[in-house]
Amino acid sequence: MNSVQPIKIAILAMGGEGGGVLADWIVDLGESNGYIAQTTSVPGVAQRTGATIYYVEMYPREQAERDGGHPVLALMPLPGDVDVVLASELMEAGRAVQRGLVTPDRTTLVASTHRVYSIAEKIALGDGRADSKNLLAHAQSAARRFVRFDMAQVAEDNGSVISAVLFGALAGTGVLPFSRAQFESTIERGGVGVKASLRAFEAGFTQANAPAAADATPVAAALRPAGTPRDPEVRSLLARIAKDFPPAAQPVLVEGARRLVDYQDPDYAGLYLDRLARIQQLSGGEVQLLTETARHLALWMSYEDTVRVAELKTRASRFERVSSEVHVQQDQLLDINEYMHPRLQEICDTLPAGLGRWLASSGWPRRLVERATRKGRVVTTSSLGGFLLLYTLAGLKRWRRGSLRFQAENQRIETWLDRIAAAAALNPQLATEVAQCQRLVKGYGDTHERGLRNYETLMDAVQRAGARLAPASLRELRDAALADEGGQQLRAALERLSLHAPLKQAA
Repeated sequence: MNSVQPIKIAILAMGGEGGGVLADWIVDLGESNGYIAQTTSVPGVAQRTGATIYYVEMYPREQAERDGGHPVLALMPLPGDVDVVLASELMEAGRAVQRGLVTPDRTTLVASTHRVYSIAEKIALGDGRADSKNLLAHAQSAARRFVRFDMAQVAEDNGSVISAVLFGALAGTGVLPFSRAQFESTIERGGVGVKASLRAFEAGFTQANAPAAADATPVAAALRPAGTPRDPEVRSLLARIAKDFPPAAQPVLVEGARRLVDYQDPDYAGLYLDRLARIQQLSGGEVQLLTETARHLALWMSYEDTVRVAELKTRASRFERVSSEVHVQQDQLLDINEYMHPRLQEICDTLPAGLGRWLASSGWPRRLVERATRKGRVVTTSSLGGFLLLYTLAGLKRWRRGSLRFQAENQRIETWLDRIAAAAALNPQLATEVAQCQRLVKGYGDTHERGLRNYETLMDAVQRAGARLAPASLRELRDAALADEGGQQLRAALERLSLHAPLKQAA
């Protein structure tokens, strides 16, 4: 009975990453070097809700001839029966492990460690990201050999796509019966983007043979030593943080101040530090309370409004990023279309406070604005007219402090800080949980309204419960509020903890 088995390779890749090209390379590699090869593919539902699975099987031609016929090759990978899995992104490696395609007695897993967040991760009300460390740990334990590094960055550094890096890493593992020269000849036969693909191939091959470098965790850019700021007001802010606040909290405060200088100006960042100085005086200056308040205060003070959105969409760095992502060539033109649908409330929020309140409660002027904004419009920010429209809107930043939205958010922030202080008098841990409830307030439009509604529900429960509310109970309520948009889990948690609002008596 013939004991020779096909070589079985599964490729999990997302749209635009060259998964089909990689599968074709592997087939050509086999067919050019004495193998019968077959590839099939099953596309995902969408670009990020499901990757395409390409499957390749290769069988030695000489053995097939000795067997007296053509081998029967499978169309899909089976759990526990795959020799090599190539994953273009870390979550896709996790999916392969979950499907049973990766086994410790057989499978070599080659995966990029970068993340492209899934739809489920992006739409979560809280932090819906999967834990990369857990993904890496599961993949390590599931595979016979696990080769991983940031292949997206390597591809970008070499002006190529991730499929070429994966091909190089596959060659570097030595798991296939082909030489490096045979791999490189395959790329050359393709005839498209050969030089860039060979550079990326070489980088992937080198990384696959450098486990120490592959396992190293890159240092975050924010932790690298920075030069002295040129602006004297910014230098003064940093000096104040270093002088007045504990070292353990300083990294968060520095990042918060940087964010608010960018969002508004140094005076606004100074207000941020003034507010935190009040928190530091509570309960003997609990570092955890100070740090968590600093983190969430910076987020709240840099709330998203129409001015901020316009500012971010007209920055040079955004045009550069989009051009880089779509690989615009020198002789190509790029159009960037933004879908804008401002609601009446967002327009009122952008106006000076008095005018915004008047418009929100007016008669025909309100109806006129609602009719004019009923349908959204597409703004081409890569055109002069579209860019100037948003650039002018971004210029309202200097008058933001007088807007209706600023006054409303400022009042909410002050009330939140007062609640933190009141909770700190009872229990510093409870105060920390109150600070973290800011996670519910985010985004704009309907998302902001839902989050604010849930936040106010929790704050009402905190006020009614007083000293009998345990920190763990508030944490449970917050997690329930973040679990679903409809609020069913929050209502159930309030009922379970007997913290629901009492019914009003009829008059």
